[in-house]
Amino acid sequence: MIKIHNSFTKQKQEFIPLEPGKIKLYVCGITVYDYCHIGHARTTLAFDMMVRYWQYRGFDVTYVRNITDIDDKIIKRAAENQQTCEQLTEHFIAAMHEDFDALGIARPHHEPRATAHIPSIINMIARLIDNQHAYIADNGDVYFAVNQYKAYGQLSHQNLTALQSGVRVEVGESKRDPLDFVLWKKAKPGEPSWPSPFGVGRPGWHIECSAMSTECLGDTFDVHGGGHDLLFPHHENERAQAEGCTGKPFVNYWLHVGFVQVDDEKMSKSLGNFFTIRDILKTIDAESLRYFLLASHYRSPINFSDVALKQARASLTTLYTALRDVTPSMALQNTEYHTAFSAAMDDDFNTPLAISVLFTLANEVNRLAKTDFVRARQLSRTLKELGDVLGLLQQDARAFFQGDTKDSTAIALIEQLIAERNKARQEKNWVVADSCRDKLLAMGVILEDSAEGTSWRRE
Repeated sequence: MIKIHNSFTKQKQEFIPLEPGKIKLYVCGITVYDYCHIGHARTTLAFDMMVRYWQYRGFDVTYVRNITDIDDKIIKRAAENQQTCEQLTEHFIAAMHEDFDALGIARPHHEPRATAHIPSIINMIARLIDNQHAYIADNGDVYFAVNQYKAYGQLSHQNLTALQSGVRVEVGESKRDPLDFVLWKKAKPGEPSWPSPFGVGRPGWHIECSAMSTECLGDTFDVHGGGHDLLFPHHENERAQAEGCTGKPFVNYWLHVGFVQVDDEKMSKSLGNFFTIRDILKTIDAESLRYFLLASHYRSPINFSDVALKQARASLTTLYTALRDVTPSMALQNTEYHTAFSAAMDDDFNTPLAISVLFTLANEVNRLAKTDFVRARQLSRTLKELGDVLGLLQQDARAFFQGDTKDSTAIALIEQLIAERNKARQEKNWVVADSCRDKLLAMGVILEDSAEGTSWRRE
């Protein structure tokens, strides 16, 4: 039985899809006006992990992750860069794909863009107006009428009275209620706009996801996810819009990913502790970053630091050492390790516990290498297979330790120096042996001697 934590109920619940064996998942994607940061990586990677595990368990998953390509921030940045919005968003969509590909994050099955779904957005707004859940304000904007949706606040567990007292209505706004939020913004000079029955303009942010998710997955679907910061107001507003439009339950399970902190402080540009994925990947390899993000439970806050990244690399090194020293052979089925791994993941995707199973396996592989090499090779295959479910241990062990193995000239020089050193050691010519080792160290190469011979890895 798979249990997941539903933000709506604040409890772990047995996961029962609407249609047996099939899962419909929608995740709020990126607003593409800048490079993706470590927070984006964490959220997107968490759902990549979930999709991989559901597929491992035999579910047919339909995964939709949208792209917001029209938004106030996009319009502002495009103007600053003297670009069109389309030029800006195309650049950052390509950059997003590069970053996510580097982290081994699989593309979703559908990646709808807001600007490609304007007719659906307009249709949903029109239905909300007809249902008296929305109104055209004096200033030409269209607003959602929160007081017409009695379930508002239930998803994020907000008190409406407290919310209303804390919301300011800005000068010039034409809201009927402080909590009402915009569905359609009247066109302003120089901004992208589309014709609609309620005037030329563009969609608000919240309505985009309600329209795209229901168009791709239906009026009611299984799982909706995103970062914890989206729970209110974005997901609360999405739910209100969708249910106000269709009169049906919107989503059965809501999943939210915890915040990323940097040295125990919330990441923000104003604090100067803001890191893009591509900047981080200049300092550490992508798989170590992936391991770091999976090593904490997806709902818990995670503290990003150089020390934590180095620990992640060291942990991966331990796992890859078992694969390097014992070549995987044929697979085993339904071992105690498979059972323990699935039990961990069935419990709301407990990746820290699942990863501990990988370390138990690695230790057993190392132990059996000295007594039962056949069994060790079989468990080495199990280690690689279970790692694959998390998107880990994807590389050849040699590539992990030695980095770019395409430079044949550098590899040949390293292997030549190792051979000269080993020959010198056999002849007890320690001066030559030490000289070879020093040359290798200067090249960033670390040697590891064992009974089986000498292996090497890059520093």
